[in-house]
Amino acid sequence: MAQENQSKVTAEEIARAFDEEAAPVSLRRYAPEDWVTLVVFWGMALCVFLQFFTRYVLNNSFAWTEEIAINCLVVVVFLGSVMCVRLSRHIQVDVLYHYISPRIGRMLALFAEVVTIGFFAYASLLFWRYTGIVSRERMVTIDLPRNIVFYAVFAGFALMLVRSVIKFIADIRRGYTQLERPGALDGLGE
Repeated sequence: MAQENQSKVTAEEIARAFDEEAAPVSLRRYAPEDWVTLVVFWGMALCVFLQFFTRYVLNNSFAWTEEIAINCLVVVVFLGSVMCVRLSRHIQVDVLYHYISPRIGRMLALFAEVVTIGFFAYASLLFWRYTGIVSRERMVTIDLPRNIVFYAVFAGFALMLVRSVIKFIADIRRGYTQLERPGALDGLGE
């Protein structure tokens, strides 16, 4: 069995490892919708905790907590997707771009972005229509209109549309997309 060569580290060296300066924190990469999503997320977490506490500790659960938590989850998903669009963090397959010519790769990447913009535009339109159809529905356990959730989902789709158009314009100006150069945009909060 081979013996590993490891140098001994003193307690003083370990203590000095924590003396490094922390990098400055920058909140500039976060957009307003990210903060709204964070607030809704913590509201959902509070509802889930309240549901757990009332059900398992008090043995008398609040029925409304589950519905509110589910609706908060829906809002978090769609508003959180806006951040993914802005930062190009949705799942994408870029292996194909290694095997095709740069010119065809550029056209294909721009086509993919145009299709994405079209999808978000169509989804926004459909959800706007859907919200108008079900605008009078009320929540089951709490007397609140369900269109609060529907308008939040519509806002998510509309913001994804806006963010994808902004991203498309930036990609045109930059001369490449994340699909063409996957590592080039890592860490950028565009």
